[in-house]
Parts: sequence; C-alpha cells; structure tokens
Amino acid sequence: MMLCDYTAFELAYMLRKKQCSAMEIYSDTLQRAKEMQTITNAYISFNDEAFKTAEKIDIMIAEGKDFPLIAGIPIAVKDNISTKGLRTTCASKMLCNYIPPYDACVIEKLKKAGAVIIGKSNMDEFAIGSASDTGYFGAVHNPINYYNSAGGSSGGSAASVSSGGAVLAIGSDTGGSVRQPASLCGVVGFCPSYGTVSRYGLIAFASSLDRIGSIGRTVKDTYLLHNIINGSDPKDVTTSDIFYPFNLNTGLSGIRIGIIKELMESYADDDVKSSVMDAIRLMEKNGSIIKEISISNIRSAVNAYYIISSAEASSNLARFDGIRYGYRAPKCENLSELYKKSRSEGFGEEVKRRIMLGTFVLSEGFCDDYYKRAVSLRSRLCSEFNEAFKQCDVVAAPVYPKAGIKLGVKATLTEVYSADIFTVPSSIAGLPAISVPCGMTRDNLPVGLQLIGNRLCDKIVFDVAYWYELIRGGIYGET
Repeated sequence: MMLCDYTAFELAYMLRKKQCSAMEIYSDTLQRAKEMQTITNAYISFNDEAFKTAEKIDIMIAEGKDFPLIAGIPIAVKDNISTKGLRTTCASKMLCNYIPPYDACVIEKLKKAGAVIIGKSNMDEFAIGSASDTGYFGAVHNPINYYNSAGGSSGGSAASVSSGGAVLAIGSDTGGSVRQPASLCGVVGFCPSYGTVSRYGLIAFASSLDRIGSIGRTVKDTYLLHNIINGSDPKDVTTSDIFYPFNLNTGLSGIRIGIIKELMESYADDDVKSSVMDAIRLMEKNGSIIKEISISNIRSAVNAYYIISSAEASSNLARFDGIRYGYRAPKCENLSELYKKSRSEGFGEEVKRRIMLGTFVLSEGFCDDYYKRAVSLRSRLCSEFNEAFKQCDVVAAPVYPKAGIKLGVKATLTEVYSADIFTVPSSIAGLPAISVPCGMTRDNLPVGLQLIGNRLCDKIVFDVAYWYELIRGGIYGET
C-alpha cells in the first residue's frame, strides 16, 4: 500500500508521529498520478514547484513546529481556478497558454495551510459539460472503468482522488459538476451553499450558480478541506462567514430525511434507485425519520438551469475575443474577422452551443419569454425548498440516473441535459449538497447517495453524510 492510498487524516497522523515525511507522501502521490495519467488523463499540468512546499513542511516537523492538519497533503486543483505562475487553461484552446498573475482566494488559503498543490486537473471546457469530454486536452477516463467517463465537469479532480493521484481535490459545481463525477468515481464530493466559499479567481461559467467544492475519499477528509477554503472574502461580495466546529456529529437519531416524490419518480437505472433506497432504509433502521415531500416545480429546474446558465455563460465568455488575452486567430484582415475566427477556433462545440443559446434567450423579443420566466421559476423553486425544509432536515436523492457514462457513445442533447435532474434543483436554489458512496451496481460501478440541506446548513449535510458513512461501514449503529 502506497502512502497516496491513505486518507488525509491518516496521513496527518503519520506525519505527526514521524512515520513518514511530506516529501515521501508527495513522491508517492506524484508517481501514482503520472502512472495513471496514461489511463485517466486526469491532469492537464503538474506543478513542478510542489516539492518545495513538501520540503518546508518537513522542516517544520523537524523543528517541532505546529502546522495545520492539511499541511503536506497533495491536492489536485481544477484547471478553471487561478494559480499564480501555473498554467490555467479551463481545458480550452482559448486559454491553452494562459498563466495567471494571481492566486484564487481558495488557493491562497490552501497555500497558507501548507497544502501541496500537485497539479491542475482536467475538465470539460470552461466547466461546460457533464462527462469531461468537451475539453481541448481530451476526455477524462474513469479509473474504475477505463471505457467510462469520470463524469463532469470536475472529472479530473474526482478521477485523481479515486486513483490515488491526489489525496484531496478542489472542483467547481454549477449544476452538479462536483457531485456527479464524485458519484461516478466512487469518492465523496461536496458542493457548499452559495456564498460560503469565495469565487474570486474562479474563471466564471455562470456567476449566480458557480461554487467551489471539495472532493475526498471520506466525508471527514472532505470536511477538512472545506473547512480550509470556506469563509468570507472582500473580493467576493456574495460571501459570508459561517463557523464550522472541527468535529462531525454522529448522534443523529430522529433526523428527518425527506424524499422528494417528483424526484424519485424521475428516471434512474434500477441499480441506482436500489442502492439509494437501501441507503435510506439503513438510515431509517438507525433512527432517522423518513418523510415523503413534494416540490411541484422541481422537474422544470433543468429547463430553468440551462436558460440561466447559458445566458450567464454568454455574458461571461464575451471577454474572450482574441484582443486582450487568450487565443488569437492568425492572418486576419480586419477586426470583425479577428473576433469571428478567434472565437470560432478557440471555443469547442459545446461552449459555442451554450453561448448561442444564451445570446438568444437574452435577445430582444425573447428575454421575457425565456430568461425572465426561468428566473421566476427559480424564485418559486427556492420558496418550495424553504417550505420543504420545515418538514425535514435533509433531502436524500440519487446523484445521477446512471452508474456509468460510456465515452464515445452518442446521446441526444435532451438525454444529456435531462440527466442533471437530480443535481440541478439544489444548484438553482444555492443549497449545500454532498455525494457519498452508497453501493455498487451489478457491473461493479459505484453509486452515490445525494444529501441536500437547507441554505447555509452545510454542517448538517456533513453530519448526516458522516453518520451514514459510519453505519454503512459497520462502525456505528446497525448495518
């Protein structure tokens, strides 16, 4: 067993007991990451300066100094999060050579805590996609089944943790982009309440939906990472401070778990529904109260999401014009041709599709019919969630309707977009949600249980997920 196969908490303990060094952890993890790269394509760039952080942590250990729990732990960072001096591409030809002059807020916090940033993970281009197959640097393969996608858009982050090519990872979640790959790769993925983690330095896809999330092998590891990156930031006015106690709670007898009738009636493979329902029954057996609830507008959430996110993508991506920075098409005779060729050649097909859709729904004569109606639906959905959480503490649901996405198999856009039905509703409402492994299919593919909490109730989501993880492993309560 290599050091990269241990959890973050196990490694933190071993470092303090001097059973290993930070350099040994980094070397083992980098070796695994490079071995798996030819299989998973999980990374776009490796950080050649990462060893310096590991060396600093070893010096602190030798001198008997205190250091944060996450110090010396190798972390993968999704390639749409700015890292000073380290290439940040958004998996796009448009930014294939872009090197940011500044760190994102979350990167500043990770560096201050002594985390070892091992590299930048592969993804869907500009985080637009759900299978990590739209990027300029090729698709991300699932380490559990090479022929399957790692999920998207944070596929590289999830694949790196699943394969041992990182101990923890940072991703971004707009409509399920942390939770879906976590579910498909058999790891834990957390999407926080909107505003609890700064988006400063996250290259925007849809600003009112984008969130930076955490990925780990266990709920406790994921909570550790989230506790480092959360908090207010003067450079992001949407952020606020929430205090998270260090320890997770396991005394959850009587916790109310809601099952949304309309979601459970949505299409999902039998193996997926069976695993999720087994998880819910296990929690009920250990003292939770299961309540069926109704959210009438939830099935329309996908429609609203694709209108709002595409509109915001159209606005956010307008800056990439071939003039200020990014890809510039050669041999253009005038400004109009430069704009047209740079954007046509610099963006991939899915990104261009979303830009065109977003521009259309914002255009005169159609804004009222599409964009404003979508925003109104979003408001109604938020109100319905507020009412639902008067009846329950968390909501349980699948993460993705299938346990695997075959790479190279063509699906219609309707099939691709509608598969977000389980993750998009909480994204629209800005709610915290986690994916935690809950079983395997007959084809030996992992299934994730999604737990959704009320706005700013992130700690409750972690508590329930941790409790479930313990009882599923037979560590606590009945199994």
